[in-house]
Amino acid sequence: MLHALYFCLTGRPSVKWDLETPFVCDIRVQSEDIDELGHANNAVYVRWLERCAWEHSRSLGLGLDEYQQLDRAMVVVRHEIDYLAAAYLDEELQMATWIVSWDSKLRMTRQFQLCRPSDGATLLRARTTFACVELSSGRPRRMPREFIELYGKAIVSA
Repeated sequence: MLHALYFCLTGRPSVKWDLETPFVCDIRVQSEDIDELGHANNAVYVRWLERCAWEHSRSLGLGLDEYQQLDRAMVVVRHEIDYLAAAYLDEELQMATWIVSWDSKLRMTRQFQLCRPSDGATLLRARTTFACVELSSGRPRRMPREFIELYGKAIVSA
C-alpha cells in the first residue's frame, strides 16, 4: 500500500532545483509516514526515492512489464542520503530525479532532491547507484539496447 499520494509532472518554477530539466513527483505526507518523533520516518524517504525513480523509468517507457520482457532490471546497489530538514504531516512536497551518470554497460546513478515548495526548503539530497541484473538469474548483466536508448536520452550533466 502506498503511504503517500504521488502525481508526476514537470518541474515548477517555485522550486530551485539543483539541476535543469528535473522529473518531478508530487508527494503529500500521510499519517502512515509519520514516526514517533512527529515527522516523516527516514525509511519513508527511501520509499519516495524508489517511487520517483520508478515513475521516471515508466515515463521513459521502461516499466515492470518491459523489465520482465527484457529479463533485465536496474537494482539499487547504493544509496547516499543527506537528510537536511524534516517533513511533517500533510505537507506538500516535490521529489525531483535526474540520471546523472552511467557507463551504458552495467551502472547508472540517479540524483534526487526533495523540496517543500511552500518555503522553497530542500529537505533531502540523495544519489542512488543502480546496476543492471538479469531477472531470471539475479546476476549482473550488460544493459540491453532498449535501456541504452531509453535511459540514455534522459541523462543530464551534474
